[in-house]
Amino acid sequence: MKTGGQLVVDALVANGVKRIACVPGESYLAVLDALYDTDIDVLVCRQEGGAAMMADAWGRLTGEPGICMVTRGPGATNASAGLHVARQDSIPMILFIGQVQSEAREREAFQEIEYRRAFTEVAKWVGEIDDPARIPEFVTRAFAVATSGRPGPVVLTLPEDMLTRSAEAPAAKPYQPVEGHPGPAQVKRLGEMLAAAKRPIAIIGGTRWTSESVADFQRFAERWKLPVGCSFRRQMLFDHLHPMYAGDVGIGINPALAKEIKEADLVLLLGGRFSEMPSSGYTLMDSPYPRQTLVHVYPDSSELGRVYRPELAIAASPNDFVAALEGLAPAGEPVWSERSEIMHAAYLKWSTPPETGPGAVQMGQIMNWIEANVPQDTVFTNGAGNYATWVHRFHRFRRFATQAAPASGSMGYGLPAAVAAKQLHPDREVICFAGDGCFLMHGQEFATAVRYRLPIITVVVNNGIYGTIRMHQEREYPGRVSATDLTNPDFAALARAYGGHGETVEKTEEFADAFLRARASGKPAIIEIKLDPEAITPTRTLTDIRNG
Repeated sequence: MKTGGQLVVDALVANGVKRIACVPGESYLAVLDALYDTDIDVLVCRQEGGAAMMADAWGRLTGEPGICMVTRGPGATNASAGLHVARQDSIPMILFIGQVQSEAREREAFQEIEYRRAFTEVAKWVGEIDDPARIPEFVTRAFAVATSGRPGPVVLTLPEDMLTRSAEAPAAKPYQPVEGHPGPAQVKRLGEMLAAAKRPIAIIGGTRWTSESVADFQRFAERWKLPVGCSFRRQMLFDHLHPMYAGDVGIGINPALAKEIKEADLVLLLGGRFSEMPSSGYTLMDSPYPRQTLVHVYPDSSELGRVYRPELAIAASPNDFVAALEGLAPAGEPVWSERSEIMHAAYLKWSTPPETGPGAVQMGQIMNWIEANVPQDTVFTNGAGNYATWVHRFHRFRRFATQAAPASGSMGYGLPAAVAAKQLHPDREVICFAGDGCFLMHGQEFATAVRYRLPIITVVVNNGIYGTIRMHQEREYPGRVSATDLTNPDFAALARAYGGHGETVEKTEEFADAFLRARASGKPAIIEIKLDPEAITPTRTLTDIRNG
């Protein structure tokens, strides 16, 4: 006989859970008590949205469900921001929510919410466990649902009284991942389509990749001299200095790459849905019938043909699909080899930062210094905003699992993701990029980094405005500034107040020494860069945009 709290923790241990992000609540004290007797690392966070984003980052970097625990009502609704990120980005995650006691249900009791109605839109499955004897069943199912097909978040609610009741239950067993394999005829057909193509391109994205499948696909691209683009915020899936890399298929795409995709006669879309951002608002391929011949490989059959009708649809995870390509090779030198070389050269030119711009701080020069002075396995995280362009366009990702950024465009993601990444990889450098508006969405998680001695380096690009919104505002309503100015703290002083290391950069030449001091401090650090708001993008100023 064990309590519900003990059975929940037993099921987590059985399923290989090593870490949990949480904000504690009285609704699930029985679980917290049971965690006391395990080796599971529990990161106590300062806001539930940050905790959920940490769980998302673990899922994003490992492929295994990230685990988050929060209390009912406001705790759960705070966490919904992280649920939305995981849902849109196809990240495996499980959110456990303490629920009101069973006898008070349906009375709008203190902090009560009906989670099936509230969270069905942002979760693959929302379940409530009424009987502690069924905990092993529900938890193992949650892991299976979160990782199968198109991965995503699952919500399990835990009534407070259920967690304290005792029951006899079978020992939990680990979930078994479910994979969809391509058929031999489909692989053969792909080979025939590639052999007949003149202007093919592959666009890779999504989740359910491993370092092995990434390496295997690079070898496939080498054999076929196939140009490869990475979908929005999935750049870590292909070595950017590989001769077959064509560039980032995302916001602000290289016009030369956009032209190549539109003029391609064959597009291999592998692992991703090619949603609004990577498709440039559904303009790179027509929906529902693309001009290009489309081969779409995706782990969930319900997505195949939903937005784009493919000529060849293959329901398979990237891992299994890539494994099936091992014996697929061209009969001779592909006719598009020279085109692939031209596309890579265009990427290298596009990803070279500008040396000058408005103001005393030149972000292009700073990015060049970072590229030359951080290891290839550094993990980069960020949230949303124009500042992120400096990372996505000008950092050349070389290795798998070095990027944690929300394709859903959620502000505030970068800092909690950096905390999670450093906890996961204590021996690797972790750099968070954030705007001033983005940082203060979840900046309180800097306290979490300090508490657990996680020496992340956070680069706060401070221009005193909500930059992306101001850019659109100046384009649509020139000179009519409304609700986009910000008043900020001294971010370096804030870091020191938390117990971390703080630096302020007001001139380009100050950055290198500031970064080296931050690294040497051994503490969580904030480097505040005071950027001229005119430098709204790498190539355009606010004045340019205002004047059309």
